[in-house]
Amino acid sequence: MATVSPPHTWSYALHLPHDPRAPRIARMTSRAVLPAYGLAELTDVAELLTSELVTNAYRHTEGPAGLRLRATEDPYGLRVSVWDTDPYIPAPFDRPPCRRGPLRAVPHEAVGGRGLALVAQWAQAWGGYLLGDDLFGPGGKLLWFELRLPERGLPSVGRCL
Repeated sequence: MATVSPPHTWSYALHLPHDPRAPRIARMTSRAVLPAYGLAELTDVAELLTSELVTNAYRHTEGPAGLRLRATEDPYGLRVSVWDTDPYIPAPFDRPPCRRGPLRAVPHEAVGGRGLALVAQWAQAWGGYLLGDDLFGPGGKLLWFELRLPERGLPSVGRCL
């Protein structure tokens, strides 16, 4: 008897040490996984946004991070989640979709501060939430975003659930 699973359920998780090579490894993982599930068209944007979240995890924490790529309920979508040990949720990820205001501009001379704005600009949905400490490890936060193939996409950012 063969085991049958729904064709659109897949998930990949990667533990990332606190290492400056972690964003590159996360990009390479995205590039390897997405074409295998018919999501090659999302690869460039997914790589960029994944790299931004993993870079933030590296720059703003001293501990490890976790990356998870998975299918969404929409079979033409991708959800990327990045966990780190810092409980601080930065703007604009600190507000629910219905309470988000316009993104604040980053001064031209600033050397940082654009990464999460890129995620908010390019992802169809995004957010963040705190994780409590438990028996399996430290808390911290989880930042995530979703991308969908354009011809199959759902309403864009800002929809209230």
